[in-house]
Parts: sequence; C-alpha cells; structure tokens
Amino acid sequence: MDLNQIRTNLQNSDFQYRLKAIATLKDYPSDVAVPILTQHIQDPEFLVRTFVARELGRQKTSESFAALLQIMKLDNTPNVRAEAANSLSLFGRVSASHLVQTFFQDDHWLVRRSILAALVELECPEEVLEVCGLGLEGDDAAVQEASVDALGALASSRHSGAALSQLLTLKNSEAEYIRVRVAYALKHFDAPEAKEVLAQLRQDNDHRVVGAAMEDLIS
Repeated sequence: MDLNQIRTNLQNSDFQYRLKAIATLKDYPSDVAVPILTQHIQDPEFLVRTFVARELGRQKTSESFAALLQIMKLDNTPNVRAEAANSLSLFGRVSASHLVQTFFQDDHWLVRRSILAALVELECPEEVLEVCGLGLEGDDAAVQEASVDALGALASSRHSGAALSQLLTLKNSEAEYIRVRVAYALKHFDAPEAKEVLAQLRQDNDHRVVGAAMEDLIS
C-alpha cells in the first residue's frame, strides 16, 4: 500500500481500513511511519489505537518512545495502555522506570500484568521486587498470581534471597490460589527453606495446593 492510499484509508470512517493502513506502516522507515502513527494515538476506535501502540514499538525513535509514554499514561482503554507498556518494553531497560511508575499509578489488572511480564523479560530484578510488593498488597487475584510467578522468576538472580523471603511470607495465605502459585514458584529455589515449605504445602488442606506442590515430585 502506497503512502497516498495509507493516508486515504486513515480517513475512512470504517475502522477496518484504518487498521490495515496502520499495519502497513511497518514496511516504512521511522521518519515516515512515526509522524503518521502519532497523528492517530487518539483515534476513536480502541483497536486502531492498539495497532498504533504496537507499531510504535517497532519504531525505535525518541518520538515513538514519547508517544508510547503518552498512550500508556493517558489512554482511557486498558487494552491500549497494556499494549503501549509492551511496546515500551521493547526499547530495553530505559523503559523500566517508566513501567514501574505506571504500575504504581494504574491499578488495572491487564496493565499491571503486562508490566510485570515485561520487567521479568527485561531482567530487572530490583524493579520486579518493587512492583511485586505492591501487586501482592492489592486485592486483584490476577495481579497477585502474576506477582508470585514473577518472584519465582528471580530465583537465579542476585535478588533471589529477597524474592524467596517474600514468597515464604505467603505460605499461609488464606487464598488457596496464592498458595498454589507459591508452590510452583518455590520449585525454582534450591534453598532448604524453600524445600521445607514445599513439604508443608504437600500437606495443605486444599487439594489444588497439594497437587501443585506434588507436581513433578516423581520424575
């Protein structure tokens, strides 16, 4: 699709045309694509804004970085903000502090889960610890589970001790879904304390926790 057709399609009232035009911009260099993309970060259709956020992540420029920050912080649709967080993480560790700040300011579960996954992927253990603490304090089950999983991912990092300490405090959580995730997370650690708590969880009064703790016990 040539640029004239892209510009024409972006003015079409049918958002499907706008989606196709945005997707086509991946074939164009940043100096062409980014100015067009940034003109559509407030498109009335959230799917179009999602595509815009995705394509901005392919374009590693200061302008696209700034546009993604704006989308992540200001868009009124969680799916779009989550996509912007994913795209922002593609810029590497320079995005970590912005992702942490958004985690603290945006309590939607989809955005927070996207940020948790991104920080784990970026191998930013300090930031992971920071957001996991907040995620576990909240009352959203999806974020709590993702936080426990993220702590487990720190088992081989230089902050494995701090991550393990947080996990051990959750062994008696009243929520069985938390104890299930703790059982899985503890399997990443070789420390005696982790093995001891795993043994305790095999005696849990909830069969789902027992199943998680027993899984892979016998190879």
